[in-house]
Amino acid sequence: MNREPEGTSAEPSTPWGRIACLWAATFAGLHFYWAVGGDVGLSISAGPLATERPLWFVVAGLWGVGALCLLGTLLAWLLASSRLRGVPALPARWLGWGVSALLLVRGIGIEVLLLTNTTHLDASVSGEQRAWTLALWNPWFIAGGLAFGLATLRSSRHADAEPPPSSRS
Repeated sequence: MNREPEGTSAEPSTPWGRIACLWAATFAGLHFYWAVGGDVGLSISAGPLATERPLWFVVAGLWGVGALCLLGTLLAWLLASSRLRGVPALPARWLGWGVSALLLVRGIGIEVLLLTNTTHLDASVSGEQRAWTLALWNPWFIAGGLAFGLATLRSSRHADAEPPPSSRS
């Protein structure tokens, strides 16, 4: 019987899964902070919506995105789990790849659009908002996309390399 004390060796996907989990939890917390009235950083992220705060923006853009980030936290935790096998593993990995792709496309795509000025930004996007988006927000999305992608990749490799569970009596 092979019993290894818990915590003596990290699973290959654990560090990236934990980083993705922390990323999503931090982003959720930031959105909930904004949803309850906090404003630090919101004006450079959302522009005029930050001061107007229409109901749809608070409900969908702040509470809704915060809730999605909490689901992302759960997904990252599942990807980091060494017990992710069988039928639940496939949807979790598909979701992991989807979240990774969405975050990377958002981060890199907006970065490219802003750097090349192909969108010919109108007056609703201030210079300060553009600078913060380039320097902070887009790299944040890219980091999250990489963390989810690496957690998913490592989770897949770990499951493929592991022998099937043996039956014990």
